[in-house]
Amino acid sequence: MSAEESSPARKTGDRWPGGVPAEPCILWPAERGRVRVVAAMSGGVDSSTAAALLAEQGYDVAGVMARFWAEPGGAGVRAANKCCSPASEAAARQVCARYDMPFYTVDVEEAFRQAVVEPFIAEYLAGRTPNPCLDCNRDMKFGMLLDYALGQGADFLCTGHYARVRRGEDGTYSLLRGRDSGKDQSYMLYMLGQEQLAHVLFPLGELTKGEVRRMARERGLAAAARPESQEICFIWDNDYHRFLTDCAGDRIAPGPIRDSSGRRLGTHKGLPFYTIGQREGLGIAHTEPLYVLEIRPEENVLVVGPARELGKTGLVASQVRFVAGKPPSLPARVAAKIRYRAKEAAATIERVEGECAWVEFDAPQRDITPGQGVVFYGGESVLGGGVIEE
Repeated sequence: MSAEESSPARKTGDRWPGGVPAEPCILWPAERGRVRVVAAMSGGVDSSTAAALLAEQGYDVAGVMARFWAEPGGAGVRAANKCCSPASEAAARQVCARYDMPFYTVDVEEAFRQAVVEPFIAEYLAGRTPNPCLDCNRDMKFGMLLDYALGQGADFLCTGHYARVRRGEDGTYSLLRGRDSGKDQSYMLYMLGQEQLAHVLFPLGELTKGEVRRMARERGLAAAARPESQEICFIWDNDYHRFLTDCAGDRIAPGPIRDSSGRRLGTHKGLPFYTIGQREGLGIAHTEPLYVLEIRPEENVLVVGPARELGKTGLVASQVRFVAGKPPSLPARVAAKIRYRAKEAAATIERVEGECAWVEFDAPQRDITPGQGVVFYGGESVLGGGVIEE
């Protein structure tokens, strides 16, 4: 899409938690020229290579690093969020300097705390298992940051996600899996609709992780050798049990562990420290392995049982979004993923009411977990998804 084909820049408003930065960070010349792209940068090899590839292709690229909230570190020292640490910023700046791209930082700490961190804590206290990356993508990267980029005159926001966008002959957009099946991140992007997809670029969608690292090395990018992080970015030691205890310990209490018949088997340490399907850490001696079957926050009860009692054939999802802006013809046959690393399973979307969807699986699914995302696929296309409620 050319600069002339893109929609007019939008003004950023106050609809995002914590507000948006008031002052412009992207100061392009007044005259229009090449297509303008804001590259969201974390200092990692993926976002660094994505920005470099676009610069080489002739786009007018500006690197932007969002400063997210991070908790105080050990001994009272404030730790940096892993996505915007000093080392991460140095690596991002090196890419921008190499390609003569401007680099800016945007302070969105309070917005991040309200949109990602507080819901993370609240979900665990409610007996659910959240995925904070889904909230961050929806509200921060492809919410606030995309709105902000377009408000500053950019045509696109670029990220290092392994996914693809395709524009059809009728002008509608599809979200597709990344070519690298082992790195595909389309699950994390199910909430993107037509308005967002018209203004995002995923330069790595056709590449494998190995190819990206090779490209980064060939270009002398500082991020080429940086290890990949799978940790929660705002928890300095990646110990979410400790984090929840520090933030909400007064709201976490031990309680009974019961089997599905109601018989008490032991005492749990606090419901936020368990998730559906968990086996380790129950502290119960039993004749066969036991797993977490259910979390009942209203009773402060953890329900456990043997593996044969795991598995549900249906779920209800909330906050459902469809890439096309509307659900497919129902009932709809789909392949559904109930966690990022879960295998897809054959399922049927039976009905959709507002932002809720009822889904039935062909076979019982062992770890359907409230708080996690469920994402619907049709072949290589993401149809949409939502948050598992029950």
